[in-house]
Amino acid sequence: MHNPRLFLSRAGFFSKPGLLPWDTGRPPDLSQSLLGRAYKGSFTSVIAKKHPSRQKYQKKQRHCRDDSWQERLADVVTPLWRLSYEAQLKVKFEAQKKLLQSLESHLKVLHGVSDTVAAHQSEGLRCLLHPIIPSPTTTGYRNKSTFSVYRSPDGNPKTVGYYLGTWKDGNVVCLPCNHLKNIPEKHSQVAQYYEVFLRQSSVEPCLLFHEGGHWRELVVRTNRQGHTMAIVTFHPQGLSEEEVCVQKVTLKDFFTKGPGAICELTSLYFQESTMTRCSHQQSPYQLLFGEPHIFEDLLGLKIRISPDAFFQINTAGAEMLYRIIGELSGVNSESLLLDICCGTGVIGLSVAQRASQVHGIELVEQAVEDARWTAAFNGVTNCEFHAGRAETILPQLLKSQKDEKLTVAVVNPARAGLRKDGGHLGCSPCITEWCEPFGTAGPSTL
Repeated sequence: MHNPRLFLSRAGFFSKPGLLPWDTGRPPDLSQSLLGRAYKGSFTSVIAKKHPSRQKYQKKQRHCRDDSWQERLADVVTPLWRLSYEAQLKVKFEAQKKLLQSLESHLKVLHGVSDTVAAHQSEGLRCLLHPIIPSPTTTGYRNKSTFSVYRSPDGNPKTVGYYLGTWKDGNVVCLPCNHLKNIPEKHSQVAQYYEVFLRQSSVEPCLLFHEGGHWRELVVRTNRQGHTMAIVTFHPQGLSEEEVCVQKVTLKDFFTKGPGAICELTSLYFQESTMTRCSHQQSPYQLLFGEPHIFEDLLGLKIRISPDAFFQINTAGAEMLYRIIGELSGVNSESLLLDICCGTGVIGLSVAQRASQVHGIELVEQAVEDARWTAAFNGVTNCEFHAGRAETILPQLLKSQKDEKLTVAVVNPARAGLRKDGGHLGCSPCITEWCEPFGTAGPSTL
């Protein structure tokens, strides 16, 4: 039996034997559905209560055309942009407090504990809630952006940017996003020149699959050294292989010899896809020119990142988050660390020097290859990375452990495989969260 220890990081919610009055020495079943119910609506409801005028403004703007398209897009993509960063942190703190209050309530129900058993410690909670740690970078911090192609408000079908509106209401438009505070200038520049390319291309963009067309979304990845990777998705429809090759050459020439050369891409990928999302295994990423990977230096490690590998989108914030995970996880030389849904394996690799053994689990095979390369390049010898589903691999790993070790699992919720039948197997979950500036949707944490 693995030593149970419930550890919800970043919000400072700890449950060790005897700390909470209803603690039985074994963590209760905090299944995926329980976490989902506890978290659902907490962020938006806190904003509404703390900033009712802002909520009224958002309702008003749905019916009013006086606000600029840019402001309306900013309200959707970065809903806290009108607030100072200090005010944003307060809103996020209240959201985390509400979440923990809900979790405490569920724990009391599970253990049949009344409200009179224990006194509140702080902030109306029976556990310590630390302040939200500010991001070192608050503007232009994204290292990955995905841009769509669709009709602009004036009807131009060759517009590159972000969607605004809903498909249900039939009012979706695409807007340039160079004004958004979380988008780096380099990303906006590549998107701008991709739009120039589309408007001079001999083939049409693919707005909806059934309407035909070919050019689809653009993904831009950058690192702190100024390197830029662009990935263009293309729907072949009925084109022959030769006709697709012509379009690949046209795209490559535009970004190497034509107007797009000003973007100074270090790599350009092309992917043929007939689906909304397509993995490398389903349809390989084709390197048109440049380096096959992008690299990032993080916590003394050189990290390799493939086109579709997950990597935290706020690099400076990720450094702080991973450092705190290492400090608070309780991992030591006798511990087994499970990095679940690990992406490029950075969390496990950064904590490896503290642990006896690290196992990373990731569905994307390219990301697993990146993690293995990073471990080998940096001389990390106690890490193993496994490609596959967490709910399949995790039980096998735990059963194979013969020694009695403190087992700590690190994961960004909510993930498939964390259900009662697949994920909660008596190991200690370290559920991490990072709150981005402006309220943007990133890897949210507890």
